[in-house]
Amino acid sequence: MSERFSFTLNATDGAARTGVIHTPRGDIRTPAFMPVGTAATVKAMMPDSVRATGADILLGNTYHLMLRPTAERIAALGGLHRFMNWDRPILTDSGGFQVMSLASLRKLTEEGVRFSSHIDGSKHMLTPERSMEIQRLLGSDIVMAFDECPALPADDKRVAESMQLSMRWALRSREAFGDRPGHALFGIMQGGVTQELREESAKALVDIGFEGYAIGGLAVGEGQEAMFGVLDYAPGYLPQDRPRYLMGVGKPDDIVGAVQRGVDMMDCVLPSRSGRTGQGWTPRGAVNLRNARHRDDPRPLDEGCGCPACRSYSRAYLHHVVRADEIIGSMLLTWHNLQYYQDLMQGLRDAIAAGTLDGFVAHFHAQRAEGDIEPL
Repeated sequence: MSERFSFTLNATDGAARTGVIHTPRGDIRTPAFMPVGTAATVKAMMPDSVRATGADILLGNTYHLMLRPTAERIAALGGLHRFMNWDRPILTDSGGFQVMSLASLRKLTEEGVRFSSHIDGSKHMLTPERSMEIQRLLGSDIVMAFDECPALPADDKRVAESMQLSMRWALRSREAFGDRPGHALFGIMQGGVTQELREESAKALVDIGFEGYAIGGLAVGEGQEAMFGVLDYAPGYLPQDRPRYLMGVGKPDDIVGAVQRGVDMMDCVLPSRSGRTGQGWTPRGAVNLRNARHRDDPRPLDEGCGCPACRSYSRAYLHHVVRADEIIGSMLLTWHNLQYYQDLMQGLRDAIAAGTLDGFVAHFHAQRAEGDIEPL
């Protein structure tokens, strides 16, 4: 295992890349999908089960953890890895996005964001320096710079001002992060859907210098076409020798399109959230297990999947436990969805390494176009 943080690029196919991020806590194969463990848990999953799906890294959430149980408490109990029983890499977000989307009564200034907790109304101040301190207390392997993410659509002036503020905060994040061997700080590119602003943001970040770079401010309501439009050029503004992380993405076809455009890392709550609402993702698209058509179906959700839900249970059983609100429904479907996502990432990695990505993508879309298997 590497004692330092580094990135090795192994193969490319068009703009798509496959490689390995090396960290002291283990390697992360890219392109990578990171399951989201918001409050130090991937909902309805045990850490060993998450690992069994093929996940190399999890995401933790600065905003939620600073409010409950607090970063100081987690640090006193040995750090986030020990606290949640996950010994592999963890990436923590900066808290900026959640403050903007969840906190009430927030006030944005040059210094940072003052806000009231959505849990109990307590008052807090999050600045680049405080975000770095919280993430240091948590002990995460990959730390995100503190940024501001305006909801789209927004006018160009608002997007430009927000991006420039985020770049000033990126510099403060870098300075506050300090020298932490084995840990990495990622800068976050902003600029909405405006190419000139994206380029300006990338230049500012590269001048500061980070171990990796995120593409932020997408998957916030702009739609897939606009997102892909940005991804057609944005990754190219970032250094070839550093990982590129697209934040908050997404659906399987979003992931495939992002990987085609040169993205190395993604995260999304979708597979786990879908699992808790009775939805299973398969190569033939999403399946709603609440539907009565599954009531008498003895077949597995996906014949080609090796997860416990598909190996040991029928669609009829999954339909029953979902309709009955039994906890095992959430557990089985979350495991299945995470397995599907990790299998998709492995397929993408293999295809890029073999130089057969175009064929893989064509097959991916053709299967999805078929829709779910015919009812019995």
